[in-house]
Amino acid sequence: QVQLVESGGGLVQAGGSLRLSCAASGRTLSTYAMGWFRQAPGKEREFVAAISRNGGVTKYADSVDGRFTISRDNAQNTMYLQMNSLKPEDTAVYSCAGRFTLVVHVTYADYEYWGQGTQVTVSP
Repeated sequence: QVQLVESGGGLVQAGGSLRLSCAASGRTLSTYAMGWFRQAPGKEREFVAAISRNGGVTKYADSVDGRFTISRDNAQNTMYLQMNSLKPEDTAVYSCAGRFTLVVHVTYADYEYWGQGTQVTVSP
């Protein structure tokens, strides 16, 4: 099994940037397709971004495309989410997820392993 731990969340003003990290332990990250999901209070969990095992394929939700960038450093066993031009509606708990597969997945039910989440709050 792989254990995932997110970091990098915090409070930022609208228009600002944050970079989230997802560190893996237990197994090498390179064998997992990875994703980021978020959940705001009172709302369902939603897909944010996903990346294939070697980083060659990425997918984004329409709401973040062009503002967020997902990446990974398999040598460091870490995945990242660079978030720019943040908006108040980006406020949520962000969680990373992993699936032992080649292909990218955008549905949270497809993922096998989850981190505990990190809070991102964007003030107006």
